[in-house]
Amino acid sequence: MELLYFLIIGAIAGWLGGLIMRGAGFGIIGNIVIGIIGGLIGGWLFGLLGISAGGGLIGSIITAAAGAVVLLWIAGLLKK
Repeated sequence: MELLYFLIIGAIAGWLGGLIMRGAGFGIIGNIVIGIIGGLIGGWLFGLLGISAGGGLIGSIITAAAGAVVLLWIAGLLKK
């Protein structure tokens, strides 16, 4: 059941990151991948900055979405 929650949070975070940075999502698989990687980046960055997005589902989505935005921003810089 935890894997299902992990995938759902990844999909939501990737979709939110896509909306914020590009105006559209990347399909369900792309959103999941971006959200999962974004969750790792967001957790690392929030830890470095001493920020806590809170626990639970909403905190996980916020952390992963912030990481997805950073990931997409870096990808945009490398693409240019």
